[in-house]
Amino acid sequence: MNDSLERLYLAVLAAKDLDPATSRTARLFQRGPSQMAKKLAEEAIEVVIDAVNGDAQAVVRESADLLYNLTVLWASAGVRPDDVWREMERREHLLGIAEKLPKSTVKLLPKAAPPRRPIVALDGRGLRKRH
Repeated sequence: MNDSLERLYLAVLAAKDLDPATSRTARLFQRGPSQMAKKLAEEAIEVVIDAVNGDAQAVVRESADLLYNLTVLWASAGVRPDDVWREMERREHLLGIAEKLPKSTVKLLPKAAPPRRPIVALDGRGLRKRH
Protein backbone atom coordinates (compact mmCIF):
# COMPACT_ATOMS: atom_id res chain seq x y z
CA MET A 1 0.00 0.00 0.00
CA ASN A 2 2.85 2.37 0.76
CA ASP A 3 3.96 2.13 -2.85
CA SER A 4 0.48 2.93 -4.18
CA LEU A 5 0.14 6.01 -1.99
CA GLU A 6 3.66 7.13 -2.90
CA ARG A 7 2.75 6.84 -6.61
CA LEU A 8 -0.49 8.73 -5.98
CA TYR A 9 1.44 11.41 -4.07
CA LEU A 10 3.91 11.84 -6.94
CA ALA A 11 1.04 12.00 -9.46
CA VAL A 12 -0.67 14.68 -7.35
CA LEU A 13 2.53 16.72 -7.28
CA ALA A 14 2.84 16.36 -11.07
CA ALA A 15 -0.79 17.43 -11.62
CA LYS A 16 -0.93 20.38 -9.24
CA ASP A 17 0.26 22.86 -11.88
CA LEU A 18 -1.90 21.57 -14.73
CA ASP A 19 -4.84 23.50 -16.14
CA PRO A 20 -7.52 23.75 -13.43
CA ALA A 21 -10.18 23.59 -16.15
CA THR A 22 -9.20 19.99 -16.90
CA SER A 23 -7.53 18.77 -13.70
CA ARG A 24 -9.39 18.21 -10.43
CA THR A 25 -6.04 18.16 -8.63
CA ALA A 26 -4.97 21.51 -10.08
CA ARG A 27 -8.40 22.94 -9.23
CA LEU A 28 -8.04 21.85 -5.60
CA PHE A 29 -4.58 23.41 -5.39
CA GLN A 30 -5.91 26.61 -6.92
CA ARG A 31 -8.71 26.78 -4.35
CA GLY A 32 -6.36 26.20 -1.42
CA PRO A 33 -6.13 24.14 1.75
CA SER A 34 -9.59 25.03 3.09
CA GLN A 35 -11.27 23.60 -0.03
CA MET A 36 -9.00 20.56 0.14
CA ALA A 37 -10.00 20.02 3.76
CA LYS A 38 -13.68 20.40 2.89
CA LYS A 39 -13.41 17.76 0.15
CA LEU A 40 -11.54 15.42 2.51
CA ALA A 41 -14.26 15.80 5.15
CA GLU A 42 -17.01 15.19 2.57
CA GLU A 43 -15.35 11.95 1.45
CA ALA A 44 -14.87 10.80 5.06
CA ILE A 45 -18.57 11.38 5.74
CA GLU A 46 -19.50 9.41 2.61
CA VAL A 47 -17.34 6.47 3.78
CA VAL A 48 -19.09 6.56 7.16
CA ILE A 49 -22.56 6.68 5.64
CA ASP A 50 -21.82 3.79 3.28
CA ALA A 51 -20.35 1.74 6.14
CA VAL A 52 -23.37 2.38 8.37
CA ASN A 53 -25.64 1.43 5.47
CA GLY A 54 -23.67 -1.79 4.92
CA ASP A 55 -22.63 -1.02 1.34
CA ALA A 56 -19.12 -2.52 1.18
CA GLN A 57 -18.56 -1.70 -2.50
CA ALA A 58 -19.45 1.95 -1.92
CA VAL A 59 -17.07 1.98 1.08
CA VAL A 60 -14.30 0.77 -1.25
CA ARG A 61 -15.05 3.45 -3.86
CA GLU A 62 -15.40 6.26 -1.34
CA SER A 63 -12.26 5.13 0.51
CA ALA A 64 -10.29 5.52 -2.72
CA ASP A 65 -11.70 9.07 -3.02
CA LEU A 66 -10.82 9.70 0.62
CA LEU A 67 -7.21 8.58 0.11
CA TYR A 68 -6.92 10.77 -3.00
CA ASN A 69 -8.15 13.85 -1.14
CA LEU A 70 -5.95 13.06 1.86
CA THR A 71 -2.95 12.82 -0.45
CA VAL A 72 -3.80 16.18 -2.05
CA LEU A 73 -3.98 17.76 1.40
CA TRP A 74 -0.66 16.14 2.38
CA ALA A 75 1.00 17.56 -0.72
CA SER A 76 -0.38 21.01 0.00
CA ALA A 77 0.88 20.85 3.60
CA GLY A 78 4.33 19.60 2.58
CA VAL A 79 3.74 16.21 4.20
CA ARG A 80 5.13 13.18 2.41
CA PRO A 81 3.68 9.68 2.80
CA ASP A 82 6.97 8.58 4.39
CA ASP A 83 6.39 11.17 7.14
CA VAL A 84 3.11 9.45 7.98
CA TRP A 85 4.65 5.94 7.83
CA ARG A 86 7.40 7.02 10.25
CA GLU A 87 4.78 8.34 12.68
CA MET A 88 2.83 5.08 12.41
CA GLU A 89 6.01 3.13 13.09
CA ARG A 90 6.76 5.32 16.13
CA ARG A 91 3.26 4.71 17.49
CA GLU A 92 3.51 0.98 16.88
CA HIS A 93 6.55 0.88 19.15
CA LEU A 94 4.63 2.71 21.88
CA LEU A 95 1.24 0.99 21.83
CA GLY A 96 1.08 -1.54 19.01
CA ILE A 97 -0.07 -1.10 15.43
CA ALA A 98 -3.79 -1.47 16.19
CA GLU A 99 -3.97 1.26 18.83
CA LYS A 100 -4.41 5.00 18.37
CA LEU A 101 -1.96 7.18 20.23
CA PRO A 102 -3.70 9.38 22.82
CA LYS A 103 -3.70 13.13 22.10
CA SER A 104 -1.83 13.74 25.36
CA THR A 105 1.03 11.70 26.78
CA VAL A 106 -0.59 12.22 30.18
CA LYS A 107 -3.22 9.74 29.07
CA LEU A 108 -0.51 7.06 28.84
CA LEU A 109 -0.08 7.15 32.63
CA PRO A 110 -2.39 4.92 34.69
CA LYS A 111 -4.97 6.85 36.66
CA ALA A 112 -8.58 6.68 37.66
CA ALA A 113 -10.74 6.48 34.58
CA PRO A 114 -12.92 9.54 34.01
CA PRO A 115 -16.65 8.97 33.52
CA ARG A 116 -17.29 7.85 29.95
CA ARG A 117 -19.78 9.53 27.69
CA PRO A 118 -22.63 7.30 26.56
CA ILE A 119 -22.24 5.62 23.20
CA VAL A 120 -24.88 6.65 20.69
CA ALA A 121 -25.86 4.22 17.96
CA LEU A 122 -26.51 5.55 14.48
CA ASP A 123 -29.72 4.58 12.78
CA GLY A 124 -28.83 4.01 9.10
CA ARG A 125 -32.35 4.60 7.85
CA GLY A 126 -31.96 8.35 7.97
CA LEU A 127 -28.47 8.58 6.46
CA ARG A 128 -28.06 9.65 2.88
CA LYS A 129 -25.17 10.90 0.80
CA ARG A 130 -25.32 14.23 -0.95
CA HIS A 131 -24.14 14.45 -4.56
